[in-house]
Amino acid sequence: MRTVRPKKNLGQHFLVDLDIARRIADTVDACPDIPILEVGPGMGVLTQYLMPKERELRVVEIDSESVAYLHEHFQQLADKVIAGDFLRMDLSTLFQGQPFVLTGNYPYDISTQIFFHMLDYKEYIPCCTGMIQREVAQRIASKPGTKAYGILSVMIQAWYDVEYLFTVDENVFNPPPKVKSAVIRMTRNGVTDLGCDERLFRRVVKTVFNQRRKMLRVSLRPLFTEGQPSPDFFTHEMMTQRPEQLSVAEFVELTNRVKEYL
Repeated sequence: MRTVRPKKNLGQHFLVDLDIARRIADTVDACPDIPILEVGPGMGVLTQYLMPKERELRVVEIDSESVAYLHEHFQQLADKVIAGDFLRMDLSTLFQGQPFVLTGNYPYDISTQIFFHMLDYKEYIPCCTGMIQREVAQRIASKPGTKAYGILSVMIQAWYDVEYLFTVDENVFNPPPKVKSAVIRMTRNGVTDLGCDERLFRRVVKTVFNQRRKMLRVSLRPLFTEGQPSPDFFTHEMMTQRPEQLSVAEFVELTNRVKEYL
């Protein structure tokens, strides 16, 4: 077996630039001494630069053809190749409950789902790095008051400090994607308690960004399915703002105000 066919249904764009692969691998050095999980290794272009890091490495791959290629060409990984769907994995038991770095050249079609899965296991993932579509990277790293700021920005920045590291052109992939890519790094920010109901926080963020052009006094109303709160709730000065204007701390404050009336 010489190469793996890129599969459109899996969103596969294989990185062929070895210098870019090395630079991505080096992003995990910000969190030294803990194991590494690589998502979507494909033919191992990134894997080959992660292996010399001298720490436990596992790779998870859903494509059976890629799994066979990895077993043939990276025999030293042996049982460290996990054939399966990352989105369905219980990450709490992956390294016997140890924290680990998450990295990869992530499939663009599911990168957002990958990061929401990461958030479900944030206590085990102090650092996440890798390459994604540039537009998604910009959304994750964007600040309040910008057009790119949205659900993903708030949910990730609540728990992680985000660094947009560098942009990657289309011509370093096979096949080339129709968009540019970017490499980012997310490092846990030390927050252990948001100071609000975390499930309600997610619900509030998603609800208001679903109507991002409307003021909060309008976009929040779908939350109150069993009657509306007292008028003073909607007359608070915050209610004239739109969701992209609120910082993470202000979303925490908003969540606590909503909880008083639910």
